[in-house]
Amino acid sequence: MTIDHVSLLPLYAAAGTPLLVLIAELATGKRAAAAGSVLLGGIATIVCAVLGSRTPTFCTAANLCSWTPGPLAVVSAVVFAALTVGVLALSLPGLKLSMAPPGEYCFLLASSMAGGVVIGYAGDLITLIVGLETLTLPLYVLVGLRRFAPRERVTTSGASASVTFFLISVVSTAIALLGAALNYAATGAFHLNRLTDGIGPLAPVATVGATLLVVGFAFKVAAVPLHAWAPPTYDGAPIPVAAYLSTASKLGGVLALASIVSRLDTGSVMAVLAVLTMTVGNLVALTQTRMVRLLAWSSVAQAGYILAPLALGPHGVRAAMAYTVFFVALEFIAFAAVAALRPTGSDGGPLSYYRGTARRTPWPAAALVLSLAGLAGLPPGLAGLFAKVTIINALIDRGWGWLAGVVALNAVIALAYYIRVAATLYSTTRSPEPSAAGVVDPALLEAAIHPHQPLARPIAVALTASAAAAVVLGFAPQLLFAALT
Repeated sequence: MTIDHVSLLPLYAAAGTPLLVLIAELATGKRAAAAGSVLLGGIATIVCAVLGSRTPTFCTAANLCSWTPGPLAVVSAVVFAALTVGVLALSLPGLKLSMAPPGEYCFLLASSMAGGVVIGYAGDLITLIVGLETLTLPLYVLVGLRRFAPRERVTTSGASASVTFFLISVVSTAIALLGAALNYAATGAFHLNRLTDGIGPLAPVATVGATLLVVGFAFKVAAVPLHAWAPPTYDGAPIPVAAYLSTASKLGGVLALASIVSRLDTGSVMAVLAVLTMTVGNLVALTQTRMVRLLAWSSVAQAGYILAPLALGPHGVRAAMAYTVFFVALEFIAFAAVAALRPTGSDGGPLSYYRGTARRTPWPAAALVLSLAGLAGLPPGLAGLFAKVTIINALIDRGWGWLAGVVALNAVIALAYYIRVAATLYSTTRSPEPSAAGVVDPALLEAAIHPHQPLARPIAVALTASAAAAVVLGFAPQLLFAALT
């Protein structure tokens, strides 16, 4: 077996990042060294992915390969590395206050990035599942990795959220592994190109295995009815970790699911999952009173939009992945804006906290509104609008007009809560958040009135510029769609 090490450069860079963090932490013991190692590793991963070889490697005599570079793999590696660096930037104020051990935090974050990079290049089920679990395992700890809890009342503790996430992920992994085992028993191969929905007398076994794979990976994207873990986990995690869960973790799940459904006849199953996911996510989001839970239910609904083109099999993968990349960018900006609006180390808080905050902190509020406009597909969020149009066009072209109509209807329903959040930010009244005893915490009120992070203003300005670039460029989805071809 010939191994192309140039093709493996993105893996070497990503996997070397946590090792670099360990060495830097042991050698210096400084927070800046650990954070700088993650930054260096993220940049190296992006460069290696863009400039690396496109030759498949770890191939068998039958020309079945376990490492398959391609446009989608390159885009996913770049997005994972960029998200990791972005989450690290959001975490710096909390790390500076020792809310989490910086060395361990950076190591776990870098390890998760390495798993995400592997998913995009995976050519067989073993590599795919190992990459997905490497992405997920560090997040169990990151969700609950907090040396002290925030001062305000929270509905879900970090420990509870971590345990919930762990239990659900273990169950989903067990289901996916059982599906992989059954598929191997029926086909004799783990490679994705050998997946089948049934050949000969073992056809029922292969069908059951493929179904279990879809179910196991559907957990990862929080598809209804496998979604209940997401809102409490997001709400109980620190905001930067919640941002990573809502973006990188979901991207990994979508990549894994797309690699399966693009090779199997699962159109009706994916259509049902898509309709349930987008409808339930939007309807429940209408009732939410806490910011992170609203964003969590919004991400559930967005997962439904992503699943819709996957009902087309291989013909819908490009549309689904193009939409996913823009969802990930806009969702991250939304969580980053919430982090800039909240005191360091706190949770997302209730929506009432944000009433009128745009008058005092206009930059992060503008970033949040622009990102929500992109998610809703409203002007000036032209990128979000055309991303949805890309999905609808793909569905109509393949004769799935009824599913395109459901997508459009749910996009209209979602406008209600996106507009409600924007209106709250620019309300003329301000309602400070009460403490657990029902009394306004003076420290929180002070933090709401005055800048609460040394880096808040420059981060907020950068977020606003990023949001504007991401949502205003209406031609960007078409360019990405072409790049994935």
